[in-house]
Amino acid sequence: MPRFSIHLIKPTRYDDDGYPLQWWRSFMPSNSLACLEGIVRDAAARQVLGADVAMDITVRDELHNFIDIEAIVREARQAETRVFVGLVGVQSNQFPRAVDLARRLRAGGVPVVIGGFHVSGCLSMLKVIPPDVEEALALGISLFAGEAEDGKIDEVLRDAYAGTLKPIYNHLKSLPNLAGAPLPVLSLHEIARNATSYAPFDLGRGCPFECSFCTIINVQGRKSRHRTADDVEALVRANWAQGIKNFFITDDNFARNANWESIFDRLIGLRGQGIELQLVIQVDTQSHRIPRFIEKAGRAGVTRAFLGLENINPESLKTAQKGQNKITDYRAMFQAWHAARVLTYAGYILGFPEDTPDTIRRDLVIIQ
Repeated sequence: MPRFSIHLIKPTRYDDDGYPLQWWRSFMPSNSLACLEGIVRDAAARQVLGADVAMDITVRDELHNFIDIEAIVREARQAETRVFVGLVGVQSNQFPRAVDLARRLRAGGVPVVIGGFHVSGCLSMLKVIPPDVEEALALGISLFAGEAEDGKIDEVLRDAYAGTLKPIYNHLKSLPNLAGAPLPVLSLHEIARNATSYAPFDLGRGCPFECSFCTIINVQGRKSRHRTADDVEALVRANWAQGIKNFFITDDNFARNANWESIFDRLIGLRGQGIELQLVIQVDTQSHRIPRFIEKAGRAGVTRAFLGLENINPESLKTAQKGQNKITDYRAMFQAWHAARVLTYAGYILGFPEDTPDTIRRDLVIIQ
């Protein structure tokens, strides 16, 4: 039986001295890697290459794994074996490393596709393809922009197996429905390489807000799309079967998920069945205004909430089109989360046009 060996790799980035940044244990697993593992395993189960091709899938995050490029090239030279490498979830600071890995693979004749926010953001937001992306194309590296659900990965796998990869697969204008989509369940060996033992998954994509600095809306759109409570239960049970009880919901703003209450109710029910959960979520600063949201979050197992504070200077918030953030609400918001016994932490941005050393010092005093 012919064999198709698929390597899904999340590249690391270079440190300030030009070395690949790696750890014995990293902090948080990649949800992009989890999504692609689920999507590709689903494609294998559907036998998209036919029943007579065996698909082997290897998943690695370079942040805590050594990627043996020479071994992958040697594998591609074996009889009855074809190899494909997908460089997954590549952000801008990881793109140079991704291209360097891909350059060595392409020199060995291995087909490579790079996907993630750098490629998707550049093709979505820029009028011309930037030089670093042009360099990748010139090396024979293919690019994938957008999301891979709804069978979009099938074409890539078929083309890679046939040796006919296209330069660009652009699906930015075709946003998939997430209800019933393949579940982002990461293999236990990858979760075990993270110090926190958190399993990541996304329950929704897209955001209705227009924050100027955010890539989410340019890549995933402003229309929110969601998984269902049934999807969430299946995710939790699949991870629970691996011994995983800590979860990081990677939604940029879970408070805008239209299914939040049914999801929390399902999680509360699972906890009532003895499935103890601990969740980390990300929400906006208006989450405390949603009736029952914070109270049910606490009951569902949320122990930490990351808040997009961004800045407290009204002029900076206005410039960033972050008008929904109201500093006068912050005290009530934090107290509401703490009353539910949820630890809060926040993202804060320095360097808006209105920021000066004096205004930053003033803002720090106000925050304290």
